[in-house]
Amino acid sequence: MNFQTIDLSPVISLTREFIKLCAANPEMKLERTAKGELIVMSPTGGETGSFNSDLNGELYVWNHSCKRGKTFDSSTGFSLPKGSDRSPDAAS
Repeated sequence: MNFQTIDLSPVISLTREFIKLCAANPEMKLERTAKGELIVMSPTGGETGSFNSDLNGELYVWNHSCKRGKTFDSSTGFSLPKGSDRSPDAAS
């Protein structure tokens, strides 16, 4: 996956503004590092998308049988304790 990291700290501190930026650009895959850098990622290719779909399916089936909580796909953003906002390929 290709991505670009943009250091916006000299101009703006992305905290709550990050959520607004994501909402205003739903077609873009954006993440934020703990340093406040904006990560802009390109879409995955077909092979990676297929692998991620299989991975999400396996995670769902496992979690459904164990009833350990919820599963999430790669479109879900998580605000992490050290200040970053990231979207893993799959999460449970």
